[in-house]
Amino acid sequence: MNLKRIALFVLLPVTAVVSAAGIALLHAPDTLAGEDHLKARALSQRGDILPLEKIAERARAEKPGKLIDIELEQKKGIWVYEAEILDDTGRVWELKLDARTGALLEMEQDD
Repeated sequence: MNLKRIALFVLLPVTAVVSAAGIALLHAPDTLAGEDHLKARALSQRGDILPLEKIAERARAEKPGKLIDIELEQKKGIWVYEAEILDDTGRVWELKLDARTGALLEMEQDD
């Protein structure tokens, strides 16, 4: 079998599979995130909660370090951002902030 046939019968199908996988991955974030990001955007646009950027700033002001995760949840009827920050000593802290005002509700070292 010559190289052209190998390219035609082996590389072409592999290229097609890889391309299809790439297209699937491009659409995966919306599928994996569900409607959470849409709900957060709508709440922020209505002024019900602060934008993520403001909350990130407030979280880092309370506990300097690298923001490694943030989630928006509703607890007891209020929206709460839960942020995880890695401090300069390598400890992870969980901060709970009121999503409407940005006020710190709770801060504890994460296990």
